[in-house]
Amino acid sequence: MIQKKLSSAEERSDAARGLLEALDADAGDLTAVLLEMLDRAEAAVAIKDASSGRYVHVTARYASLFGHTVHDMLGQVDAELMEPGDAASMRKGEQAAIGQTLPTVSEQRLEREGQRREFTVTRLLLDGAETAAKRFICSMWVELTTTRQRESQLNLAMAQLEQQQLAGEALRKELLDDAVHDPVTGVYQAATFADQLRREVDLSARESRQFSLVSIALDPLSEPVKKQGDAARNRVLDSLGGLIRNNTRAMDSSCRLGDDRFAVLLSGVGLATAHSRMEGLRRQCATQIVAMEGQQMGFTVSMGVASFPHTANSREDLLLASDAALAEARRRGGNHVSLAGIRFESV
Repeated sequence: MIQKKLSSAEERSDAARGLLEALDADAGDLTAVLLEMLDRAEAAVAIKDASSGRYVHVTARYASLFGHTVHDMLGQVDAELMEPGDAASMRKGEQAAIGQTLPTVSEQRLEREGQRREFTVTRLLLDGAETAAKRFICSMWVELTTTRQRESQLNLAMAQLEQQQLAGEALRKELLDDAVHDPVTGVYQAATFADQLRREVDLSARESRQFSLVSIALDPLSEPVKKQGDAARNRVLDSLGGLIRNNTRAMDSSCRLGDDRFAVLLSGVGLATAHSRMEGLRRQCATQIVAMEGQQMGFTVSMGVASFPHTANSREDLLLASDAALAEARRRGGNHVSLAGIRFESV
């Protein structure tokens, strides 16, 4: 059920009275419970007289922020308790809350013993119980320092990861022959792969051995990645190419067939083993972090696995079988590995 947002002190008071009646509770007991819950949530709370700026209530957690006890702060004003800069910043935030019917949210910074601490502060103007002329400012402080530090560390790690990926991409492009390898992903070009597949079929047919062919397609990218354009797409393709190369052996072959299509030839590998290896590759793709301009990008792939001679005994039929299995993986929503059916011949 959608509830109406409270827009005035009167409506908030009505809601509070309704809650007390529903709970059949005393206001003091409910206040104590709420303060205990706020403290367990590590929120610091203070209430001031709006006209004089003197504290009428502070929690121990709030007092400790400024190096005082609760007793020290009650009845005092900020100018008597803290540095002039902190007092001025507090006054600015409170002035913004005066005259507002809804809570105001701002950020506050404190310097303590050489350490910078950051908070989000929610302030609300309250009317006194006895007379509307008596008003109070209630503030709730929630610390953001640890969260911001973690964000900073994550951004630094992302920047380092991006630099490593760029360096690896540059080195790979220097080492590879673009006439044979795809310059974006590092795998073979389609023409080279076609020759290798033809030779593998001929060799396996002569020696009565098996091998597997895997058709791979990059699943549709998320909208945030699409908005970053071709550079982001190439970064994803480069990452996918690296994962494919890391999951294949020297005797295997992998190539890029099109914009988002790849194929992998697994020499001497049967259908079950090929499925197990490609399932491992699929999981790696789904958890891979690609960094670009401080942003995280992810991707998934779909795969179809066929084998020679169990699902097909010719190059053309093998390509059709792996593509049909890929289509089935995509039909299931992507991020999936499907097997081609095993053919049975009548005797």
